[in-house]
Amino acid sequence: MDALACITSKQQLESFRVEFLGKKGRLTQVLRGMGSVSPEQRPIIGQLANDIRLFIEEQMDTLLLQLEANELEVKLLQEKIDVTMPGKRQRIGKKHPLTTVLDELVDIFIGMGFTIAEGPEVELDYYNFEALNLPKGHPARDTQDTFYISDNVLLRTQTSPVQIRVMEKKKPPIKIIAPGRVYRSDTVDATHSPLFHQIEGLVVDKGITMADLKGTLEILCKKLYGNDTKVRFRPHHFPFTEPSCELDILCPSCNGSGCRVCKSEGWIEILGAGMVHPRVLERCGINPEIYSGFAFGIGLERITMRRYGIYDLRLFFENDLRFLQQF
Repeated sequence: MDALACITSKQQLESFRVEFLGKKGRLTQVLRGMGSVSPEQRPIIGQLANDIRLFIEEQMDTLLLQLEANELEVKLLQEKIDVTMPGKRQRIGKKHPLTTVLDELVDIFIGMGFTIAEGPEVELDYYNFEALNLPKGHPARDTQDTFYISDNVLLRTQTSPVQIRVMEKKKPPIKIIAPGRVYRSDTVDATHSPLFHQIEGLVVDKGITMADLKGTLEILCKKLYGNDTKVRFRPHHFPFTEPSCELDILCPSCNGSGCRVCKSEGWIEILGAGMVHPRVLERCGINPEIYSGFAFGIGLERITMRRYGIYDLRLFFENDLRFLQQF
């Protein structure tokens, strides 16, 4: 079987099988011509042909096993791995600093009994302004200029609309925080961005006072900046709270003496807050004669910048690995 001895691949072996044992193969043609053989010779030739077929099939099976073994050996040699070579280190991602601080804030508020509420970023003018005591033409709207999709649809400027939606659907007591992205038509610089993040809180129940607001925010600051943190409440004005205030912490860099971090003021502004305006409660179907509440709003970027000593807000959004890998 010189033809079998020359075969070096499965493809060649298959061609050999077709040539000799196929429907039109040589041995098949011999068997088809048995009709022309004399009756005396037919059994002899038929037996000889079957023996030849059996021999060829045995030789082919043996050769196939050998070819497969050779292919496996070649494949193993080609795929050989040098286990002594140093591997490629897999880069593992990290949390973004904004996400890290947000998770910490959420844990703090959940520990104080708050639940998380969410709402749409594409909001109606009513929920973003009017329900918050900011009717059309109100001058305070100028400080929250945003991106309008139509006259009554816009990108929310704060997460306060979530508070309105919750108060419309849920009866007091209410104790929620509303974290999320917000948008304002601001020029990008070191302290402004058209996209940023807020965490707003709302508590509504019977007998809620300014003392509850102060106690909650003092606990928050001590959890964030340490038990020795000193806070200061200043009167302020927000259309949706009355009375209103802003919360400052004593500058941790200079301990109140004045430095670059606090712009020589000794105190650093952290957030705005106040008692929910009675008109806001009324709009949501809550009787302000029975219930009262407080609300506050925290700028996530501001808190994160204070936490890590970052002085340019744009770094949060530029996706520069040299910056992000530091956290």
